[in-house]
Amino acid sequence: MNAELWLPVVFAGLMAISLLAYVILDGYDLGVGILLPLGAKAERDTMIASIGPFWDANETWLVLGVGLLLVAFPLAHGIILGELYLPVALMLLGLILRGVAFDFRVKARDPHQPWWNAAFAAGSLLAALSQGVMLGRYLTGFAPGAAAWGFALLAGVGLAAAYALLGAGWLIMKTRGALQARAIGWARRALYGTGLAVLAVSIATPLASSHIAAKWFVLPDFLLLLPLPLGSLALFVLLALSLPRLARRQAAGNDTLCWLPFAATVGIVLLSFWGLAYSVFPDIVIGRLTIWQAASSPEALSVILWGAAVVLPTIVGYTVYAYRVFWGKAEGLSYS
Repeated sequence: MNAELWLPVVFAGLMAISLLAYVILDGYDLGVGILLPLGAKAERDTMIASIGPFWDANETWLVLGVGLLLVAFPLAHGIILGELYLPVALMLLGLILRGVAFDFRVKARDPHQPWWNAAFAAGSLLAALSQGVMLGRYLTGFAPGAAAWGFALLAGVGLAAAYALLGAGWLIMKTRGALQARAIGWARRALYGTGLAVLAVSIATPLASSHIAAKWFVLPDFLLLLPLPLGSLALFVLLALSLPRLARRQAAGNDTLCWLPFAATVGIVLLSFWGLAYSVFPDIVIGRLTIWQAASSPEALSVILWGAAVVLPTIVGYTVYAYRVFWGKAEGLSYS
């Protein structure tokens, strides 16, 4: 097979996997940050402890995804980051604020600790909103005008709600007692916000992008793609029905299904990501560049592939190791 044809597809797949891993893994810890102000004062250390061993490693997937975009699709990298300069800058500001607040909140005296908690939550929310705006701008092909920016803001709110749902699901799985009960309540509220946002974005996306509408609303593609929205709907219904039952079981001291909300939310993310990937492929800049037009030379991609063959298993390996070592319920926060 011609390397000019298959190498760009391989790198597009690797980049998609990296971004999907980031959305799921860093999504839940951004969600926990968004929910931090809702926790009782005594519970906030446990909320931070539930993500403490993982959150730095989770952000590695974003670095990998952007790095692959730079080296494998340099032309697209220049266009995309040029168009997304403002939301990217705001996202980085949010991530930096989170990092500073994470370390300083434990060193601060009691009167100052609430300020660092607020900074961690604000950084988490800013990063989540910025990433959603980036997604919305990307899906409209960076179109100008108030309508396109309105869609981007809608996507920002939707992604922040989805991250909050992921974060609540993570806390249900990783905590116990009163905090776990609170997290179930947060998940129930975030579920409706996420559902409304997904519905609104699903309706608005084909209206905002004729390119995407043309890919979905033709036969037989429409029928073949129907399991994606139906599967997402089924998972939303499963969450809506299971969360009240989980609350009753938790009150009785039984949390054997505490993994279900997080797993179902991950399923929704996977189905949504699959739909977005289908909507975009083979373009890397919608309506302007395909992956083959934007790709580096086959010779360069061949060399980069060897590097990716080393880096990607390494990242997967230490991610799996970290989750195995620190699996189980979160306990009190310790920096010693």
